Amino acid sequence: MKDLNARKSLDQKLSSFRDDAKISRPHRGWVKAIRNALGMTTAQLAQRMGVSQPRITELEHAEIEDKVTLGTLRRAAEAMNCTLVYALVPIQSSLEETLLNRARRKASKILGDVNHTMVLENQNLTQAEIKNEIEELAYKLISQKIRILWDDKS
Repeated sequence: MKDLNARKSLDQKLSSFRDDAKISRPHRGWVKAIRNALGMTTAQLAQRMGVSQPRITELEHAEIEDKVTLGTLRRAAEAMNCTLVYALVPIQSSLEETLLNRARRKASKILGDVNHTMVLENQNLTQAEIKNEIEELAYKLISQKIRILWDDKS
């Protein structure tokens, strides 16, 4: 129950980012784009951040190469009177949906193995029965054995 409440709370917080997740970084990076939009030179940003001017050029290149730290981005944002916004937004509509889809795949694999054995014994299930069993097992996995959902070995 604690995990479910935590997921729902995170899903609620992340819901405001769903549309924002589609915003792509400017070609030359956020730091350079914002700096230029503000009419600020690299020397001026460097002074505001308390670093050398070449360090700003390095920062802008590091951002484009995905090699900049969050701390450095936060300091640059603050020096330009901005706020760094950072979030991991699920590709699917929610963490709950991500988890349920993963549980369904895991349940399908487990039941597929069982159904194969049942076919050999001429006791196989109908498609509707299999679908129902997958749903039931998926919810059981989420509520009782959530950690095994991410074990790709089984």
